[in-house]
Amino acid sequence: MTLDELQEIAQQEKEERKRVSCRINVSVAAGCLSLHSDKVFEILQSEVKKRGLEGSCKVKAVGCMGLCAAGPLIRTEPQHTYYRSLSPERPEVLSAIIDNLDSKPVPEFALSPDLPFFAEQKRIVLENFGEIDPERIEDSIGAGGYEALLTCISNRSHDEVVQEIIRSGLRGRGGAGYPTGLKWSMVAKAPGDQKYVICNADEGDPGAFMDRSVLESDPHRVLEGMAIAAYAVGATKGYIYCRAEYPLAVKRLKIAIRQAEKLGLLGKRIGESDFGFEIEVRLGAGAFVCGEETALIASVEGNRGVPSPRPPFPAYSGLEHCPTLLNNVETFANIAPIIQKGADWFASIGTDKSKGTKVFALVGDVVNTGLIEVPMGIKLRDLVYKLGGGITGNRKFKAVQTGGPSGGCIPEQFLDMNVDYESLNSVGSIMGSGGMIVMDETACMVDVAKFFMDFTRDESCGKCIPCRVGTTQLHGLLERISEGKGRMEDLEMLERLGAMVKRTALCGLGQTAPNPVSSTLKYFREEYVRHIEDKTCAQGRCACSKSPAATAVN
Repeated sequence: MTLDELQEIAQQEKEERKRVSCRINVSVAAGCLSLHSDKVFEILQSEVKKRGLEGSCKVKAVGCMGLCAAGPLIRTEPQHTYYRSLSPERPEVLSAIIDNLDSKPVPEFALSPDLPFFAEQKRIVLENFGEIDPERIEDSIGAGGYEALLTCISNRSHDEVVQEIIRSGLRGRGGAGYPTGLKWSMVAKAPGDQKYVICNADEGDPGAFMDRSVLESDPHRVLEGMAIAAYAVGATKGYIYCRAEYPLAVKRLKIAIRQAEKLGLLGKRIGESDFGFEIEVRLGAGAFVCGEETALIASVEGNRGVPSPRPPFPAYSGLEHCPTLLNNVETFANIAPIIQKGADWFASIGTDKSKGTKVFALVGDVVNTGLIEVPMGIKLRDLVYKLGGGITGNRKFKAVQTGGPSGGCIPEQFLDMNVDYESLNSVGSIMGSGGMIVMDETACMVDVAKFFMDFTRDESCGKCIPCRVGTTQLHGLLERISEGKGRMEDLEMLERLGAMVKRTALCGLGQTAPNPVSSTLKYFREEYVRHIEDKTCAQGRCACSKSPAATAVN
């Protein structure tokens, strides 16, 4: 398929959309499907057919709309009204929505499009969420899909594409924030006839669902980003490493790959050029350590997923000892918009050192749980109280955990800090892949630290002693403190042991595992002291707590 042929399909899709005067978009991503949005979709289709409106009103299955707390969600056009918490057991409500498409929205279930959750976002990665059918490639093309890829192939050199990504300032969205363009440049310059591109979709942080939602809702955006990367660095083969616990994402990825191959947008001679790129989905067993790039590569090769010392880095010796480019889902989803709108456009968003936007899974004790995309540098307070709608039950904010098990707990005193790579690092946390767990005053920070340490202890591959033994010892100390058997010298031991694990562990899992402990010790030390000296958990979460006051709080 040539660029002209692609643009012809896009134009046909736009004309088809104009033909329909009313649209009802129904979210069929995993969250809403768990609440039977597929049944809502069927009822709406049936009601439209009963009224003979098939020619003017289209009911469309789309991806995630973001506001998980209000699912199942639909959006109607031209009203641009969101409807929340729709149930297939209330068909009269669905019927009333159809009857009011040309008038005022049905008030009981309607959400204003000016709701801060939607209005305060800046969507780049999520721009097609709730708009396109993820199982129909023509819908993606109608929204601009694959135009950036064919433009690169026909009009830009490999180095020009790499330089565009470098100038954009895009940093890897999978954890540490390594400059994406620099990584691409290293792979492009590495000698070797065979090169690979791998997409890390092994999302393992508790409470995180960013990558899963992107793959379920806009898989072609990720495939296009991978193909552009392959063209830029000289790769011919790619893998998407996705955990098997994401069956819907895997299903839609495979459908998208088949569709793209059928239209000549993947496979051999893409855009009728000499460039070819094939993508294969590889399933992971859900090991958290396989989020580390050398462990992930080992798993793709069919070996046990354990990390390897670096150097050599995967950019020079990765999959099958060939130069390998590895980025995560969100990173690849940013590539096509950068190519289409330019590096300067992307670099104008965010902060000096943290460019663009970031997708977060906002969960925990917050009213509006869901998926959001905001400019880098946004205030943490705005995330919690504007987009998040504040704390549930009008309780007091206590902390927010960013970066998953590798991150830290940020207390109330930093609510007005900017959310970017540097600011989060300065308070003992990390950006990570984008998990953000909000905690209210009923949270016990000793219990929180113990939970995350239990997770990393369980997920340690066991290859290196500092991680295998260190995380076990840290968890044992936390467990002793939570049972009211701790001693004051245990706090010093937690700090010393955490510093040792961080300094000597082989990979990022072990090196960052102590972060929840060190950050809670730093900002909530009085809770540890109370557990040790008073043998009491004020929040009533831990085994040591027997007091009536603690029970009342809990």
